[in-house]
Amino acid sequence: MATDFPAGPETGPRVLRADDWDRWYDNLIRAFGGVPEPSEERELWNSLVEFDRSLGVWEGDACVGTAGAFSFRLTVPGGAAVPAAGVTTVSVAATHRRRGVLTSMMRRQLDDIRSWGEPLAVLTASEPAIYGRFGYAAATHSLSAEIDTGRVRLSVPAGADGVRLRYAVPAEVLGACEEVYARLVPARPGMLARRPGWERLGLLDPERGRDGASPLQCVLAERGGEAVGYARFRVRPEWGVAGHDGTVVLEDVAALDPAAEGALWRFLFDIDLTTTLTVRGRPVDEAWQYQVSDIRRCRTRLRDGLYVRLVDVGAALEARTYQAPVDVVLEVADDFCPWNAGRWRLSGDAKGAVCARTRDAPDLALSIRELGAAYLGGVSLAALAAAGRVREIRAGAPAEAAVGFGSAVAPWLPHGF
Repeated sequence: MATDFPAGPETGPRVLRADDWDRWYDNLIRAFGGVPEPSEERELWNSLVEFDRSLGVWEGDACVGTAGAFSFRLTVPGGAAVPAAGVTTVSVAATHRRRGVLTSMMRRQLDDIRSWGEPLAVLTASEPAIYGRFGYAAATHSLSAEIDTGRVRLSVPAGADGVRLRYAVPAEVLGACEEVYARLVPARPGMLARRPGWERLGLLDPERGRDGASPLQCVLAERGGEAVGYARFRVRPEWGVAGHDGTVVLEDVAALDPAAEGALWRFLFDIDLTTTLTVRGRPVDEAWQYQVSDIRRCRTRLRDGLYVRLVDVGAALEARTYQAPVDVVLEVADDFCPWNAGRWRLSGDAKGAVCARTRDAPDLALSIRELGAAYLGGVSLAALAAAGRVREIRAGAPAEAAVGFGSAVAPWLPHGF
């Protein structure tokens, strides 16, 4: 690929200045179709952007490329919160495609992330085919469903009747909801510890995004006066010749224990004048799937979620634990970040791990993409080997490593960025 934008103070990516925000963000909006965002949404992203971690490519006064990186802490198997750059706001003006703008930003960004000492970069992909060449791979998936609550019944765990549910104004119980969320973060790989300001994301409620449904509603689950869960949702009333046919649109639900979770899902199934519950972006192992009377009438589907890229192989593999003992030599290929390429010996278990350079013979050969896919425990190294993406050098090594890399809980990204 020809690169018309070599690194430099005039034509290459440069750090975003506050007074360039509007032109920079307008370029991003145009690249995603040009439909203006509601003012409250634009203002929120303006408050969340980290200017010193954001890049722009400029041609004169015109912004032709954007990219940013939030400073996140990402839960990995074992429960550690690992520094991760949340790659975001990536766009290239349609007039400047195939001229190396994106490559120049990805090059600068990954170099920066390495210099910041962050072992991981993560993103959500509007076009998944783009990011593989930069070393990213889908590491989580999410579940969506259209549940026919007129026909499907839900059996909830014991104790659900002891949970008190009450309607609440979403903003007024935001603190309680965030406490519930924070307690859940260490328990599931892929979850993000929310920094101050990010809690406002769950309250965004622009009318254009409701698609005929109600403003955002919230139900708080309590036990002994303590919040143990919440659900945020909208209701879209509809009427047909046979009567009511409304839809509950779930935005978010979280609970600290099975009884509270069951109580909230039962409530969502039973809202008056509705026959459908629309569920989007949920964990693939969420309990309700095993509590319904007819999974076919839930019309479930999967979608890729969080894409992971190891920026520092050794530090990243040492940051997580392994559910079974693992001792494996990995031959890693990484053309875009060559400092990762070569042989690494990983030894670890549920207590911790060590990963260091080695000259020992490799057991597995794979690219940085496959390592990113398997990193959070949701994609099996054995499955990747069967697909021809991981090369088995020592017999049995993919299956052994797959057990160690796996996670008892499916990784999940709770919200976009």
